[in-house]
Amino acid sequence: MGKDEKAALKLTIELVPSTSWWKNLRAKIEKEKWDEVRRSTYAKYDYKCGICGSKGRMNCHELWEYNDVSHVQKLKGFIALCDMCHHVKHIGLVGILASEGKLDYDGVVQHFMRVNNCTREKFEKHKNKAFEIWEERSKYKWKLETEEALGNKAQRADMNGQKKLGEFLE
Repeated sequence: MGKDEKAALKLTIELVPSTSWWKNLRAKIEKEKWDEVRRSTYAKYDYKCGICGSKGRMNCHELWEYNDVSHVQKLKGFIALCDMCHHVKHIGLVGILASEGKLDYDGVVQHFMRVNNCTREKFEKHKNKAFEIWEERSKYKWKLETEEALGNKAQRADMNGQKKLGEFLE
């Protein structure tokens, strides 16, 4: 997905390579510490979705950058997302949940289209490209780097006394 195409969309699909599933910060640190990170993120976004601006239940979404040459997955920061924007980010999981009758797939697609003011065709093109990238990235083991994003977050969340949080991801 080219930067121009991604820049034109306010809400994008971000599929984590299968080889990096369950290697997120939330799964690797104590619940209390994750709660501090997510609460700090919600406050930063004034308790609104960082993409569509809606209020209500928020999710703390990790923002990753991928180097497809060196296979480094770098945590760049966090964003507060409403349930619908968070579902779009993880559209692969949405497909699974929808097949089990637990989520309305079309409702998630409609949210993508509304936020991006686009057609179903544009959604499908974007989704197909995201899955192509996911398939290629899933062929590799990724080295995770978290220090850049966690430096300020760690201080804000009062985690100074802990080991580097990046060590929890190994």
